[in-house]
Amino acid sequence: MSAVNYKIGNEKLVKVLDNASVHLRGLLEKQGRADGGLRIAVIGGGCSGLQYKMDLVDGPRDRDILVPSNGVNVVIDPKSALFVSGSELDFSDDLQQGGFKVTNPNAVVTCSCGESFAA
Repeated sequence: MSAVNYKIGNEKLVKVLDNASVHLRGLLEKQGRADGGLRIAVIGGGCSGLQYKMDLVDGPRDRDILVPSNGVNVVIDPKSALFVSGSELDFSDDLQQGGFKVTNPNAVVTCSCGESFAA
């Protein structure tokens, strides 16, 4: 099996805040992926044209960018990196609007559901 060819990024691409870090570490440990990370992708869809897709992964794939931040790893593909640069990932356990939330300075339009954006 060949080695995975990926780049190391920094928190200028995406920064994981404390609440998100704690929650993400717990999820990764629960799934037996203590060395894994969170993949953030930007895909077409949602009310505003683009939306985030997040998955727990074992590690980066070819051409991915691995960002170590606040004790966890975030994995982003190069195309999605163009849309999320400078973003912060937080977590809220609010009953209605809870979950992981991306604060993205590149989003010029966001919808009221908070799940999609336009850049």
